[in-house]
Amino acid sequence: MVKIGEFIYPWGSGHYSRMMRLNSVLPDYVEELEIHYSSKDHVLKKLLEQFPDQKDKIHEILMPTPIDGEFGPSISRSLFNFLVPLDNNPPLVQQIASYLKQEAILYQKEKFDLVINDGDVGSNAIAKNQGVPSIFITNQFRPHLLTSRIYFYPSLFYLTKQMSKATKIVVADSPPPYTMCEYNLNFPNYVKDKVEYVGHFTNGKSLDKKTKSKLELLIENEKFGYWMRTGNKSTNDGTGKRYNEIFRQDYMKNEKRIISHARDNPSIDRVVDKDGKIYSIEEALDKKVDWLQIDVGFLTEQEKDTVLNLCEYAVVNGSHTVMGEILGGKKKPILGIPVYDEHVNQIKWAQEKGIGMLADNTKQAIDGIKKIKQDYDIFLDNLEDFSAHFVRNGAQNAAKIVQEIIENKK
Repeated sequence: MVKIGEFIYPWGSGHYSRMMRLNSVLPDYVEELEIHYSSKDHVLKKLLEQFPDQKDKIHEILMPTPIDGEFGPSISRSLFNFLVPLDNNPPLVQQIASYLKQEAILYQKEKFDLVINDGDVGSNAIAKNQGVPSIFITNQFRPHLLTSRIYFYPSLFYLTKQMSKATKIVVADSPPPYTMCEYNLNFPNYVKDKVEYVGHFTNGKSLDKKTKSKLELLIENEKFGYWMRTGNKSTNDGTGKRYNEIFRQDYMKNEKRIISHARDNPSIDRVVDKDGKIYSIEEALDKKVDWLQIDVGFLTEQEKDTVLNLCEYAVVNGSHTVMGEILGGKKKPILGIPVYDEHVNQIKWAQEKGIGMLADNTKQAIDGIKKIKQDYDIFLDNLEDFSAHFVRNGAQNAAKIVQEIIENKK
């Protein structure tokens, strides 16, 4: 029996979705597999829902995460929390010591053959200290920071030192020069030998198409933008506020859009016409409403697939997973409205490649939409080239690395 420990960082959803896609293919490469999962908060909840019969293999580890602000993590509050308790969070120094102790105890108890860390840097150091081979999956290493945040570099160098302790660093992106997260990597020479670009962890499963939903019928033969609200509560709410400011501009009075809120709440669902009148989706379909805006709390996988296939462009915050799905998978240009420096770097890369536009404010967002629509054929040509070099089978390639490490241990 091969025992693998997976340590999933609980900030956002990308770490979790990557690991679940890896786990879906691992049994094809490693036989007699036992996986233990470690995380906290919403990721821990998802794990318990996903594996209700494996609760003994799901462990709560209180990995330190930033303090929420109005729009993503609050830098000032997170810095204040470094030495002082805040919002029921012990001082960060205490959190780090406590969580590393938790993980070390788990290592000693379970005797893992291999650990896979997605976003959790501390586990790399523990694995090295205990002689356990480790894989660190990431799409950032030493990202370029905005000038106003250069004071983060000392902590960034500390984190990169912990990442470097992994046996193998797996980049969930296509190899250069088609590496979307290029500006977030910047690997020093001393780690390059352990770095491998495996590709994006896309969902390779084909959808079993069912009867079209009322939403799908409503948006047929329409031109629209797909505006995605994603992330935790503060990021989602902050993104919504920025979107609403853009929607108030004159240019947007005739620009059709669908907004997915990433919240399983049917009360969000509504259709707005150009006069501001509100309908339910069913009512708008029956009355053949000439709609301007559709808000949806939660799209089914089929609805999301249909929306992405039909939209002219997608508006995103710069999430690596989402950008890969849209640019490489669906070949649609993106307008990126970033939350973190990581997002800025990825959207900037996409803009330089002519497959997306970066917007830091409302004016840039409007100009970005105009640019995409004006040069649409050029964007599509650039996307054809990007998609042709887009490596989709990152999960399978990562599983091969797991297989190789396990076999070398025998």
